[in-house]
Amino acid sequence: MRVLLVNMPWSPIDLPSLALGILKRSVDEHVEGATCEVMHANLEFTDWMTNRLEFTAEDYDYYALSSYFLGCGDWVFSSALYDDPEWRESEFVEAMTSKLRRSRMRMTRELHRLVPEFVAEVARRVVALEPDVVGFTSTFQQNTAALAAARQIKRLAPHIVTVMGGANCDAEQGAAVHRNFPFVDYVVRGEGEVAFPRLLTALRDGAPAATASIPGLCHRTQESGHIVNPMPTGPLPPTAILAPDYSGYFERLAASVARNWVEPKLVVEGARGCWWGEKHHCTFCGLNGSFMEFRSKSPDTFFREIMDLAERHQVLDMYVVDNILDMRYLSTVLPRIIDSGYDLRMHIEIKANMRRPQLQVLADAGLIYVQPGIESLNSRVLDLMDKGVSGCQNVRMLRDAAETGLSVSWNYLHGFPGETAEDYEPVVRQLPALEHLNPPVDLSARIAIERFSPYFKRPELGFTGLRPEEHYLFTYDLPEAELHDLAYVFQAPERGITEPTVTLLNDAIAAWKKHHADARLTHTDLGDRIVLVSRRPSFAWRTMQLTDPLETALFRLLDQPHTVSALLRKLRAGADTDAGARCTPQDLEALLSEWVAQGVVFTDAGQYVHLAPAAVNQDLLRLDYMRHAHTRSESTASTEAGAEPAPALS
Repeated sequence: MRVLLVNMPWSPIDLPSLALGILKRSVDEHVEGATCEVMHANLEFTDWMTNRLEFTAEDYDYYALSSYFLGCGDWVFSSALYDDPEWRESEFVEAMTSKLRRSRMRMTRELHRLVPEFVAEVARRVVALEPDVVGFTSTFQQNTAALAAARQIKRLAPHIVTVMGGANCDAEQGAAVHRNFPFVDYVVRGEGEVAFPRLLTALRDGAPAATASIPGLCHRTQESGHIVNPMPTGPLPPTAILAPDYSGYFERLAASVARNWVEPKLVVEGARGCWWGEKHHCTFCGLNGSFMEFRSKSPDTFFREIMDLAERHQVLDMYVVDNILDMRYLSTVLPRIIDSGYDLRMHIEIKANMRRPQLQVLADAGLIYVQPGIESLNSRVLDLMDKGVSGCQNVRMLRDAAETGLSVSWNYLHGFPGETAEDYEPVVRQLPALEHLNPPVDLSARIAIERFSPYFKRPELGFTGLRPEEHYLFTYDLPEAELHDLAYVFQAPERGITEPTVTLLNDAIAAWKKHHADARLTHTDLGDRIVLVSRRPSFAWRTMQLTDPLETALFRLLDQPHTVSALLRKLRAGADTDAGARCTPQDLEALLSEWVAQGVVFTDAGQYVHLAPAAVNQDLLRLDYMRHAHTRSESTASTEAGAEPAPALS
């Protein structure tokens, strides 16, 4: 049995497909007599398109990631899915003219006209390889490209079995794919490491009846055109999560024009699910689909996988796909990475309440790009999200990351039911004080309603009458009821703050991004005094010395968020009892107010925390220093041309 796994656009070109890497290994290890190969059609597309258009890495990233909530990448391939180079072009133009720059609109329409030819070529190449089974993974904006290729393959060679899986095929989404696109023979819903080999074994043995017992599988019989097996009753245990086999990706990248665009990264996986989400599912988050249960590989297994992949592929950049760090790894896996001597550079998602010593372990191990899910700097809004952190804790994360050399990737979100302008205005006033810390990736974005999120599943939280996002309507030729099952993102009435407040917030974030490269605030604790140095446009002072024992004691306490009452209690119990004894609540509040006005301290929800990382040569620690400076000049040009809207990434 010959199995071919296909990674269609818009899968990122700097990463091998983790899903297909795992499936390749599962086939090789568990399906006797089967051979499995991966076609990197995303790289094929890059080479094909650059021979026809002035198509760049920035263009690919736009359709792969930046335009996800606009659906541009999926609409591009709808022309191939429906054999019409002008498929619903007028509807697209009408809906998107106000959202896209003219140059981006031209590029999108041109791609839309060209991709049917590309898909036809891919289908011919697949058929020429004579596979018995072709499998497609579909995540983010891969759906129409995968469907279009499956349709063309089935047209050329009806005997080839077509299978789809991936995040776009979870639960009811996968059932909708199978129900509406008969050229897809099977859909694997949920985790595929066990289900896909079982399907292949049944096909190899000529035992179609065996497919009825594969959890989550969608299949057909002569009597019925569409059968949906119940989803698995639980997630795979961590011992069943295989390491990926990335054979062929790096060789194919080396032969592609994309080799000049990107630094390739390895994709590694230590855990699935979310230990925070098991107890407190963030209201807007649709990640993890059917199974939120957190499970992680043993420290020995995960460490060995990281080392084996680095040694085999001679690549040190790694993207850890875990939705949240297993805290055990701080004392098990990461110290072993530090001792290994490998200069790894890794990206990982963490929780924003991690303390500085923990962040230092991440930095020392090479996990220098972190995504802590900050989303807001206001405690009340964070409570509406059920994030389990405060605004001051999020600011502390940004400060401590600057001190330990971590680059923080985060998004500012708004639009939560129950939020008010009063939640945002105090934060907006204080944003100039934060300009030395990592700003959000983009301007604040209104939340998207994602399938599987509490906002989607529980209308009592504030969103009712949900409809599929507009782009699904002109991408697919399906009634809205079917789109409702197929879609991941949904339209809903706007909640929370209105445009005047959004404008104030985004103006302040834009200034933050503009000033960040040159802004600085640090402190040096010399024992008898603390010296602060500032270089931020909104504050005239450049150096400040704290010599009064009360002030130095207070500043040290503000390393962590505190209320006034907690500060007063600790000051009075501190080493310098005289300083604490003479401090009244009124004196303390006056001093804190002064420090807030000077941009030394941030306050939210009755808590205070200082903003000054220890002076450890922040300019050298800013790993993206030059990128920020470059982006600043580009963003000015983009603004003049009419900037594209920011996606509401969660």
